[in-house]
Amino acid sequence: QVQLVESGGGLVQAGGSLRLSCAASGFLFNSYAMNWYRQAPEKQRELVASIGSDGSTNYDDSVNGRFTISRVNARNTVYLQMNSLKPEDTAVYYCNVVILLRQTTYFWGQGTQVTVSS
Repeated sequence: QVQLVESGGGLVQAGGSLRLSCAASGFLFNSYAMNWYRQAPEKQRELVASIGSDGSTNYDDSVNGRFTISRVNARNTVYLQMNSLKPEDTAVYYCNVVILLRQTTYFWGQGTQVTVSS
């Protein structure tokens, strides 16, 4: 079965950096785009960054230039390097993959908390 396990969250001061990791299993990792979402308290979950199977990347405007998404197919792992963190980056960060089974299915990890203090 599909499993996504995030790690690397924590508490950091504004201006600091964190690197999130997502270990994937249960599907052909190198054939799928991978995504990072985040959800702040009382806000909707939002797409932060995506990386295609070909390595192409896309970012939300709010993180463009500060965050970098990458993948290592040999490790079935996707990363999110977060630099110049701001208090508004505080959220639970989720790894995501979308797979077409009988219908389009969104798979999620358990999430990892990122807290940025001012």
